[in-house]
Amino acid sequence: MTSPYPSLAQAGVALWLDDLSRSRILSGDLARRVSAGDIVGVTTNPTIFAKSISAGSGYEEQVKELALRGTAIGETLRLLTGWDVRAECDILRPTFDATPGPRRTCVDRGRSAHFRRR
Repeated sequence: MTSPYPSLAQAGVALWLDDLSRSRILSGDLARRVSAGDIVGVTTNPTIFAKSISAGSGYEEQVKELALRGTAIGETLRLLTGWDVRAECDILRPTFDATPGPRRTCVDRGRSAHFRRR
């Protein structure tokens, strides 16, 4: 079966994945889709994160480490989601750099906020 993604891209359609998850990042699935040009962005929101974190896949070690350190739940969630967004930004960076003209991306603000805190 032939993938529909190349023809969609040629028609000017920019596909965004509405599912950021640690398992998708760690498995390499997101990077493969981005490298192939199938996906040009990823959206996320509290509902997507709640679904991903509650599924547990890929978060266990970090949650265990944070629990052992006595990290508050709000800070734990910020650290979990921040890791995912930073990883997503790194994976999408080549796409961002290759996109000419004005760019608008939801991960820009998260990445910029991360840099401001340093």
